[in-house]
Amino acid sequence: MGYVLLFLATFLWSFVGILVKSASAMADSMVITFARFGFGIVFLGLYIRWKGPGIKLRFNLNWIWIGALGKSCNYFFENMAISTGYSYGNILVSPITTILLLFISALFLKEKIDFRGWIAAFSCILGVLLISWNGMSLSDLLQAGALTTGLYALSAVGVVFHVLSQKMLIKEMDAGNMNFNIFMLCTIMMALPLPIGSSWPELEQVSFWAIGALVALGLITGLSFYWFSQALQTVPFTVAVLVSNCSILFTVLWSHLVYKDPVTVYLIAGVAICMSGLLLLNLPRRREKVKVIANVMTEADDSTVTR
Repeated sequence: MGYVLLFLATFLWSFVGILVKSASAMADSMVITFARFGFGIVFLGLYIRWKGPGIKLRFNLNWIWIGALGKSCNYFFENMAISTGYSYGNILVSPITTILLLFISALFLKEKIDFRGWIAAFSCILGVLLISWNGMSLSDLLQAGALTTGLYALSAVGVVFHVLSQKMLIKEMDAGNMNFNIFMLCTIMMALPLPIGSSWPELEQVSFWAIGALVALGLITGLSFYWFSQALQTVPFTVAVLVSNCSILFTVLWSHLVYKDPVTVYLIAGVAICMSGLLLLNLPRRREKVKVIANVMTEADDSTVTR
């Protein structure tokens, strides 16, 4: 069953880009973010009740609030970037997050990063640059490319805070309740500015496909990360790393098939280099237990490192 949950979670993450792009035809980034969390807690809540342990609200924990703020920023800026750029652009979040986590670990947590870690960081940086460039002219890169990459960088900062909160909260809560508490606060945070800070769609803009995309995004948010954390309990970590990183390839494939987003040699090279960096960082060494700094995918939607 662990392998089924792993493949299902990975497969669902690959659809996030095209679903956000579909929803953006009707709603802005704030509405999309609210819907992802709102529908997410409905699906996750029903699933937790069905599994039996029940829901326990723990809003008194500071790391719940920190994680919720980080996850809200992650989704908001990611949705904004996808809405304005290519639907596969969110593949940048994982490598940027990896880079940030490595530097935070080295500079602030004083953890020793070995040569392999720095090679992985360099690979991720090079891959991000190639994907961001994507063969654009210098003027286009400075105007559109830099802005979009900046939004994904802000999204990655949010992931960092979410990952750090998970690292602290997993000692006190199970994965399902931890995600439910964080997503519940995220829903409230994104609901507060909706009346004045959001652009609501006109009646003629409302479409079945856009609404369906919002519901599907909620399903992915609510269940995929929980399924991934459950899969990690039975699936070898090496297999989980290899399979979860394949979502990047499927993300690019769906974007090209659905929206005809260009697949250039720069994109392919960037994806290959980023994936090699992520694999190099996360795959365990022989005869040595490696402390994994982060296994981020997102959909890393996000990640659940228990993502």
